[in-house]
Amino acid sequence: MGAPEPSRCSVCPFKALVDIAGLRGGSVEKFLYINHNGFSQYPRHKVEEATELAIKAGYRHIDGAYLHENEAEVGRAIRKKIADKTIRREDLFYTGKLWSTFHRPELVRQGLERSLRALRLAYLDLFLIHYPVELQAGDALLPVNEDGEYLKSNTDIRETWKAMERCKDAGLVKSIGVSNFNRRQLELILKKPGLKYKPVCNQVECHLYLNQEKLLRYCKENGIVLVAYSALGSSRDATWGIGKGCPVLLEDPVLNGIARKIKRTPAQVALRYLLQRGIVVLAKSFNEQRIKENLQVFDFELEEEDMNSLYALNKNMRYDKRSM
Repeated sequence: MGAPEPSRCSVCPFKALVDIAGLRGGSVEKFLYINHNGFSQYPRHKVEEATELAIKAGYRHIDGAYLHENEAEVGRAIRKKIADKTIRREDLFYTGKLWSTFHRPELVRQGLERSLRALRLAYLDLFLIHYPVELQAGDALLPVNEDGEYLKSNTDIRETWKAMERCKDAGLVKSIGVSNFNRRQLELILKKPGLKYKPVCNQVECHLYLNQEKLLRYCKENGIVLVAYSALGSSRDATWGIGKGCPVLLEDPVLNGIARKIKRTPAQVALRYLLQRGIVVLAKSFNEQRIKENLQVFDFELEEEDMNSLYALNKNMRYDKRSM
């Protein structure tokens, strides 16, 4: 079975999120995320530097999270680029996430305000529930018992969502969405009595080896934008539970063959593949050249034959083996 017909508009997924979430200012073509997942492994000054480089290169969507413990550095980089007139705050689209220890309705705003204080921003453009699984409230980011098992709680996710809606009504966030939700979990919210705002997006692991076709179709049917993290897969990283036998996506021979044929980098082809499927993508790098290269995905289009070859690489394989 071939790949579904690709989008013919190079910016369709971005325009969808712009239209739904209400981004104002900036170029839609530059609405590509710089993702800070995993940046906690690196020196904090590197996080700040990478964020500055990304904004300078033209990125206008910054994706962060309380879990990453680097919001202060990201916020400092943003303020620097505002101060030197590279951007205005209204040109930037910042996504933050509610961590799992703040799912209780009375804690949702508290979790949001912690991020706002660290970033020193007055509002977030988009605020996501990071995971559908709740962890025990408290100071620990990842509370565990003596056996190393996560300490979970069971707040109804619909009540958490109601508190998210209140944050939007209070003007602290422009739009709200979710991350790592499957279809059943999305339906809990979409079918919630008295739903005021539906999720504008669902951010999930998605790449050549995990195409998320069924979830993508469901999200499109319900007007929810799918956002891909780990869009370039991952190198062999013990933090992610990735073993030596796990394939490195950017070394894939089919991907590299197409990249050579059209004189693009494997990363550019992998990102373009997702864009043509109507998916917004996350890109992460500390390298200035790669940061710039990852943005150069709007001036070419993959042919149907190449899209089909890339679609056939799906293995339903996850790089993020961590689960709660």
